[in-house]
Order: sequence, then structure tokens, then C-alpha cells
Amino acid sequence: MLLKRIIPCLDVDKGRVVKGVKYVDHVDAGDPVEVARLYDEQEADEITFLDITASHEERGILLDIVARTAESVFMPLTVGGGVRTLQDIRDLLNAGADKVSIMTAAVHDPDLVGEAAVMIGTANLVVAIDARRVARDGDDAVLVPSHRKRDGGELAGAKLAPITQETRWEVCTHGGRQPAGIDAVQWAARMAEAGAGEILLTSMDRDGTKSGYDLEMLRATTDAVSIPVIASGGGGSAEDLAAALADGPQGGHCQAALAASIFHFKETTIPEVKQRLRELGIAVRAAVG
Repeated sequence: MLLKRIIPCLDVDKGRVVKGVKYVDHVDAGDPVEVARLYDEQEADEITFLDITASHEERGILLDIVARTAESVFMPLTVGGGVRTLQDIRDLLNAGADKVSIMTAAVHDPDLVGEAAVMIGTANLVVAIDARRVARDGDDAVLVPSHRKRDGGELAGAKLAPITQETRWEVCTHGGRQPAGIDAVQWAARMAEAGAGEILLTSMDRDGTKSGYDLEMLRATTDAVSIPVIASGGGGSAEDLAAALADGPQGGHCQAALAASIFHFKETTIPEVKQRLRELGIAVRAAVG
């Protein structure tokens, strides 16, 4: 049986771990190296490091912090944020990342995902998707227009998975700042086909709310792809993580669950969550107490 994974996430801004609600109102949560070391001691299955402002600020990722984080932990480290080119991916791997996550660049250049998969292998490549529920007007369910134009034309990815009347969730880029006019479920399927090894799927509507994951979105996506999906956005308790990981008709069907607030602010620990998950029938790797 494939064990489910619990993954704490470090959203990093200006060299500090931060956490907000629905991508705004961030508060400081500590030094990334120290926070990562704590999760390593608690035997998290993996850790995800996301430089959340690199794409918006059009700069490279903070390689020195990545390197210091990688030196401090023994668990697999996924790094994303500001990845635009194959050289960026090489730099991250050289800095100590085990996996690389691509989001905004995949929308602007979908071919990058296939090229990266060839270079580093699908097992080391994650495509991150920030998605929000599509707003609709009244009973006629008319789509509220998104700002789909950028630099004078449609985003390249929009041709692959355009938003339609049936779209329930829309892809956003640049740390959630720019709606892309792309159907999130179709985009996940396209990225899986292109060579992604995993999909990191975040509900922007649930992010930081601790109100539970968007299980409907998770099920729709896991049903559309044959690769693992990592649930993100809304985890507030072990029961929430269990729901995202459960394989039954009401579960999220995900292979891994990512959480931040409940761990950063010491509302619970990874060993406590794993113990509760086992009690709820979710197969996870044992962690220290």
C-alpha cells in the first residue's frame, strides 16, 4: 500500500517564513532554516519551500536560503517560486533541492514542463496550480470576466485549457495575483500529460482559513490525472487532512496533504497529526512522538 504523505509548507518572503489568509495579510512565522529543521526533527515526509513573491517581483529564487535549508534537513525538499528556465531548475538542484515546482512559467511556456521532465525526470518535477472558484452572476451562471490579457495577447496556456461555461475553478498566476483564464482541472490534466510527476493544487479560496480543503476540486482533479495530487489550502486539523487523503466517495483522493498554519503556529505537530490519521484509517509513515 502506498503511504500517504504529510508535507509542511514554507511560504518564504524576503527571507522569512510567512503565512497569510487567501494570499494576503501575511504574518511572520520564523526563519526558514530553523522552521525546516524543526519539521525534519518531527520526521515530516517532505517539505515544500515556495518563494511566494519571486514571480511577482520578477526576480530569481533565493538560492542561498535554499542551500542553507537543504543542508539542514534529511527529508526530500521541493522548491518553487520564480522558476522560469531550465537553468533555474539546474540552479535549484545544485543548491540542494530534490524536486522543483513550476507554476507561472508553465502557463507562459507550457513546453517548459516537457523540457524539464526530460532533463530531470518526472519524479523530480512538480507543477503547482493556484486555483479559485469561478465567480458567476445569478441563476444563469454567466462567467464573470477575468483579466485574461497580458502583454497584448492571450496567455499561451489559455489555448490549451480555456475557461468555459462549465469551468468551476480558474488558474491564477504570480502568487495568485493574476487570473489566467484557464480551466484548472483541464490544466492539471494537460500538465500531467506534458510530464509533471505531481500536481500541487492549492485552493485560493481556502488558503489560510483552516476551514478544510476544497474536496470537490481535489476529487475533480484526481479523477482527471493519473499522477499524485498534493492537497493544499484549508488544512486546519488532522480530520481535514484525513478528508483530503481519503479514497472514498467523499474524500479528496489525494496522495499527499500540505499544511502550514497548524504546524507553524504550533497548534499541532506532525507526529500528533500522523497518529490521528492512523486512527482514522489513513496509511501514513510512522513519526517520532
